[in-house]
Amino acid sequence: MRYQGAFGSLTDVGKVRISNEDQAFAASNNLGEVMLLVCDGMGGQNKGDCASKLARDFIHDSFQKKRRIPGFLLPFYVSNLLKKANSLIYSESQRSSRYEGMGTTCCLALISGETLVVGNVGDSRCYCFDSGVLTQLSQDQTYVDYLYRTGKITKAQTTTRSDRHVLLNALGIYPSSSSSEVKRLHYSGQSILLCSDGLYNNLPEAEIRAILSTDDRVDEKIASLIEEANSNGGSDNIAVSYFEANR
Repeated sequence: MRYQGAFGSLTDVGKVRISNEDQAFAASNNLGEVMLLVCDGMGGQNKGDCASKLARDFIHDSFQKKRRIPGFLLPFYVSNLLKKANSLIYSESQRSSRYEGMGTTCCLALISGETLVVGNVGDSRCYCFDSGVLTQLSQDQTYVDYLYRTGKITKAQTTTRSDRHVLLNALGIYPSSSSSEVKRLHYSGQSILLCSDGLYNNLPEAEIRAILSTDDRVDEKIASLIEEANSNGGSDNIAVSYFEANR
């Protein structure tokens, strides 16, 4: 079954940062598939902007050229996209000292019929929203999340520690990346939300659920998410990509 619906994406500089290093897209291809993506660049001095844009443009262009493949191969397709994006960013960083050390998070979701594939590098997130329930599908690749998963700290401590933003993985930092998280899930028409940490660090999940539960259009929901995150401080760039299936 092919699910149709509305989708959109938006980024915002926030209320504190001078430049916007986040990138996002929401797109369909000629196979009727939908892909969502969010990237949060890092490195400073426009390095993050270059890295996130390289990842965004490469993955978007590759998705538009994608050929039909069996569902069980889709995780390999997504994993390969992330590996190639990593190599592209790393190679570019080696060409000039101007871009040395640049990198980016990358979270993407591919919806193909009744298959959902989520790929993640870093701490941008993918959520599923269904019947008022918001569920995180991706796993943060951060030091504090590692400490939490290994039982060394509590869930509450992950939001208060000074090292909560330390990443364990990002695209472009090393010549090859083998630690991307890719999972294949059954899809049955749920709404899918991707966002950078600029959203979820400034907007509690209860407020995200409330906005997604409204009867507003998809573009209005996206704008409301960003507006409320900015109202709560807007401490970072914000990126949102969202798909809502017709039920």
